[in-house]
Amino acid sequence: MDILEKLENKERLSYEDGLALYELDLFTLGKYANERREALYGKRAYFNINRHINPTNICKDICKFCAFSANRKNPNPYTMTHEEILAVLDESIKHHITEAHIVSAHNPDAGLDWYLGMFSKIKARFPSLHVKALTAAEINFLATAYEMSYEEIIDEMIASGVDSLPGGGAEIFDEKVRNYICKGKVSSENWMKIHHIWHEKGKKSNATMLFGHVEKREHRIDHMLRLRDEQDRVEGFNAFIPLVYQRDNNYLHVEDFLSSVEILKTYAISRLMLDNIPHIKAYWATSTINLALIALEFGADDLDGTIEKESIQSAAGAKSSKGLQLQEFLDLIQTSGYTPVQRDSLYNEIKIY
Repeated sequence: MDILEKLENKERLSYEDGLALYELDLFTLGKYANERREALYGKRAYFNINRHINPTNICKDICKFCAFSANRKNPNPYTMTHEEILAVLDESIKHHITEAHIVSAHNPDAGLDWYLGMFSKIKARFPSLHVKALTAAEINFLATAYEMSYEEIIDEMIASGVDSLPGGGAEIFDEKVRNYICKGKVSSENWMKIHHIWHEKGKKSNATMLFGHVEKREHRIDHMLRLRDEQDRVEGFNAFIPLVYQRDNNYLHVEDFLSSVEILKTYAISRLMLDNIPHIKAYWATSTINLALIALEFGADDLDGTIEKESIQSAAGAKSSKGLQLQEFLDLIQTSGYTPVQRDSLYNEIKIY
């Protein structure tokens, strides 16, 4: 049976099928991905009103693709105090945010109490605010530094008010590629183990994939299938987020950057391969808002949110440092032919515009 027959029959796709999808022309691929997307969500485009906070850029690791951590490419180290973080959220609450998205570096000087105290204080002041915090890479860093198990760290996080996990730190699961781009960071096996433990506790998370650097198509398909297998074991991933590699201020020195066609194909293939992960997010901070809006026609149904301020991707050249105003976000979605739907962090619909 060829790949088009499998797509027509909506069969579960194999590794070989995933590679075959890349050989299809963009519009054929888009047709099938969009059919799946519209069967689930019609013309709805999800977003949330959120605030990204990156509390420290001091990191013990040097990942070759990273332009955020304080090293010789970024000689401005900082660590925010809890008071500074609360002051940021005091301001953001005026803009009706429903989520604080907190991701930072692996700071050996900040300490576990700094992380947990931050979450406790946020929850005490803003009890209804959803706290999405700490990637699996950060959890691995803390567990290693404090000689604690992943479960012990996770239990402390939950007790301190963390509601869900972001998907960062996944990068590419292939260990050879991983060893080259982020040696010393959490292994792919342990990234998955951390999310597995989190999901077994009835909690939700996202999953990312950093692509467009030194990985190949087969690495992307392998990455997706590992996530699909884990989702079959314990359902917990809300969204898959293909992150487009940002080229500035890092050590990878990639010369051949992805075309828009390859990026859109990857969104579409994500929708078709990941039949058990409900949402595909075109995270506009890495793809640009224009390409993210086009991605809505190629399988994506979510754009992340207004963000307000973003430091990690923008350090590497993304145009996301100041986020987007809500009205601008709504206008862009509507003029693209979609219905903006404000969601909460767990994809409950709050408001249809």
